[in-house]
Amino acid sequence: MPLIAGVDSSTQSTKIEIRDLASGEVTASSSAPHPDVVAPVSEQDPESWWTAFNTAWTEVGAPTVAAISVAGQQHGMVALDQDANPVHPAKLWNDTQSAPDAEILNVRLGGPAAWANAVGSVPVAAFTVTKLAWLQRCRPAAWKRVAKIMLPHDYLTARLTGSITPGAPIGQVTTDRGDASGSGYWSPASGKYRWDVLDLIDAQRDWSACVPEVLGPREAAGQWMANGNSVVAPGTGDNMAGALGVGLQPGDTVISIGTSGTVYAVSNTPTADPTGVVAGFADATGRYLPLVCTSNAAKVLDAIRHLLNVEYGEFDRLALTAEPGGPVLLPYFDGERTPNRPEATGVLDGIRSDITREQFARAAVNGVACGLLDGLDALRQLTHVDGRVFLTGGAARSQSVQQVLAGMIDAPVVISQAQQAVATGAAVQAAAVFEQVEHAVIQHRWGLGKGVAVQRAVLDETLRDRYATLRDR
Repeated sequence: MPLIAGVDSSTQSTKIEIRDLASGEVTASSSAPHPDVVAPVSEQDPESWWTAFNTAWTEVGAPTVAAISVAGQQHGMVALDQDANPVHPAKLWNDTQSAPDAEILNVRLGGPAAWANAVGSVPVAAFTVTKLAWLQRCRPAAWKRVAKIMLPHDYLTARLTGSITPGAPIGQVTTDRGDASGSGYWSPASGKYRWDVLDLIDAQRDWSACVPEVLGPREAAGQWMANGNSVVAPGTGDNMAGALGVGLQPGDTVISIGTSGTVYAVSNTPTADPTGVVAGFADATGRYLPLVCTSNAAKVLDAIRHLLNVEYGEFDRLALTAEPGGPVLLPYFDGERTPNRPEATGVLDGIRSDITREQFARAAVNGVACGLLDGLDALRQLTHVDGRVFLTGGAARSQSVQQVLAGMIDAPVVISQAQQAVATGAAVQAAAVFEQVEHAVIQHRWGLGKGVAVQRAVLDETLRDRYATLRDR
């Protein structure tokens, strides 16, 4: 049977899964790292993503595939000149230099409610629209050279189809509705670009010539001629692909715990939260994906683990054996997106001279969990979710993280069986485009949507109140 490729291009690396179209069996997988970045300046050369893809593709065996799809980190800004060369390094979602521009744009359009009504979300520094405003304000010479603006997954998709070759004129560039909805200038409700929003940045520019064409969920972006004319699916954002890979259904929720943390659900109707806590994205199937994102998740656990000088298993053991009632950690290590505090730092409250390593480890787990649970609360206030809560992402494998979250969520909590949910979701999209069937057909055939139940544990009942007190100071 034909093979299908799913690609996850994240902040840290490119991951590839090769799956059998008929069974969904993973026949091969690989990964290759991206350059390290540290906020507030978080930038990468887009060429490094293409290099990482080719390295991972060689490692996976360079198979001939029927179709391929790229899921990429949301919100990144890729700005190219007419010869497809970057006018500035790509700014990633966790670059916070554009925080002042987010404030200016909010005022210019009429405030948060106006933004939510226009594009479903209230822009913060993470959003592409604020990074464009930063480029126009801070790098005017580079701004004048901009010919095409796209998102990270758009760039890699265009490299596959041959629409972009550095040093050559740019061809047809595409995106999908899911990733476009995270730009801050495309409306999920209307399915159109908001030229008035882009004019807030530069009213003299012909924006229609700069932005990608938005493809439908099962439209092909082109062909990968170097791989036997493989079908190239439109691709999507990492969270949208994650929803496909987990097999998310209406009523269910995902808590994804990677470098950052996300809480999201599938909705049949668009959402608009004027507080800006819940971003009203589109998904990759034609529906919608209300989502809450925190900037600080697994990287907080890694930072404390390094301070304690222990490996992952030992860190988990320390956190699991801690006595309740220890210090509380507000984990805003590199600024925070939700709540919108780009200049914030972490706070450890309640520390005493007799603090133990176990309490320090548990404080990190508790702090990350409480931030994600605040997101779940906000999501539940905006849309109807009463089903299972899927845990996914690298840190979801931690028993201490599982125990804390399951102990504080009043719904069934399950560990997703998708080992690489984003790459799996990209493969689902590629297969659906290749066969021209609904995504659910592929998900059902491949047995996605299953999970292992997490047993609830008795936890410190005062934790969330103590966390809220620290958060709201």
